[in-house]
Amino acid sequence: MISRLRSVLADSGYTVDGVAARLGDAHAALGRNETTPAWRVTDSGDPLDTLIRLFLLQRWVSKDLVEIAFGAPVEDFPDLFVADGKEVKALLDVRPYAEDDRSWWVIADLTPGLDGRREPMRTDYVLGIAPASISLVNLTVPVRVDSALDIGTGCGIQALHLAEKSGRVVATDVNPHALRLAGWTAELNNVEIDVREGSLYEPVEGERFDLIVSNPPYVIAPPSDGKLTYRETGFAGDAVVERLLRQAPGHLTEGGWCQLLANWTHVRGEDWQDRLAGWTGGREAWAVQREVLDPAEYVELWLRDAGLHGRPEYVRRYDEWLSWLDEQRVEAIGMGWITLRNVPGELVAEAWPYEIEQPIGPHVLSRFERDTPDDLLEQHLVVAADVVEETAGPPGAEDPATIVLRRQRGMRRAEQADTVLAGFVGACDGDLSVGQILGALADLLGRPLEDLHRDYLPKITGLLREGFLDTV
Repeated sequence: MISRLRSVLADSGYTVDGVAARLGDAHAALGRNETTPAWRVTDSGDPLDTLIRLFLLQRWVSKDLVEIAFGAPVEDFPDLFVADGKEVKALLDVRPYAEDDRSWWVIADLTPGLDGRREPMRTDYVLGIAPASISLVNLTVPVRVDSALDIGTGCGIQALHLAEKSGRVVATDVNPHALRLAGWTAELNNVEIDVREGSLYEPVEGERFDLIVSNPPYVIAPPSDGKLTYRETGFAGDAVVERLLRQAPGHLTEGGWCQLLANWTHVRGEDWQDRLAGWTGGREAWAVQREVLDPAEYVELWLRDAGLHGRPEYVRRYDEWLSWLDEQRVEAIGMGWITLRNVPGELVAEAWPYEIEQPIGPHVLSRFERDTPDDLLEQHLVVAADVVEETAGPPGAEDPATIVLRRQRGMRRAEQADTVLAGFVGACDGDLSVGQILGALADLLGRPLEDLHRDYLPKITGLLREGFLDTV
């Protein structure tokens, strides 16, 4: 079935570019889950229009057209289609996906929410290409490795990307339905992936990997018969994220990477950063909180995601969820990502809700690899090419009221500076050492050199760590 499907998709031009060209302006409406404009422009009856209507619009299509597109009876594809008289409908979502110069097809369960229709999803629902999936793709460090592990693979999108940079890829999931679809996705793209069933690290006991990624079922929800496997587990609170981090060093090679998307609780009376620091086992790690929601916002978000908004059970589930969070002493939920590298170090945890560069993976890699030299005073520094200086103040003033150093790439950080720090950075062209520049500033300002060392060496160290400055 899969080899035949591959030929049909390729021969029909069913690619990201091919679909976009065929749909034209209707492509934007489809991105908003509205199918009518796309239906109106896909009436040629050729194989590409048939595939778009079947898989992307989830509409009933003439059985004759489907059999023309596939060159075989629809009965030969019982896992793909259901027939009703002279019409056929897709049972699965098969869609093109592209990143940089690579193209794939991904198999998942049908996309919910088209044309405002919203039904509760099956408990073993397999999510397709979603914003969270792309976020993890963009977060993953761009390194070549011998072995990689995708925990909670779902439809297999992370495994596809890992196969581009790894000699061996293992993909695991507790959901047999997900493993079947991930296996089909791999076969459809002629990618070799070792697919295994089991929870967390159980399927890879005793094995080590150079790179581990996970978009785990991190939603913090009470135990429920309506649990959705792709987003919720039987673990209490944020324990699934804690276990992934605590156990990661035992499954990583020296210097290996573990990167995951995560939700974590802000527990009353506890600092969220301290909680996360207790999970990383003395390994170097970086946690970035991209968003924080209060319990009510969080519950509303995920009840809508499950298609329950407006349904009879909505109010009951809402109340039960809030009551459970209150019992757990949860005052807020953080949402973001964590990168751990298997070398000695500590966790840096920060809130950063601002716009960042995508993909962010190259910046993550450079941040971990950037060392602060012990002999800082002897170093010759240069300003990173993307740093700009912004000043503000009354017109005609001798000195600006504020000076901000801003990076245009990576996390796009901004650091407020005084005239001394700004003057130091402006002098970093690689010719003079840190010590020489500070000495010249001390003479110019008539200030003791030891005061400048005390006040500005920590700030210079921070600028180095965040990439505002580089060593020559």
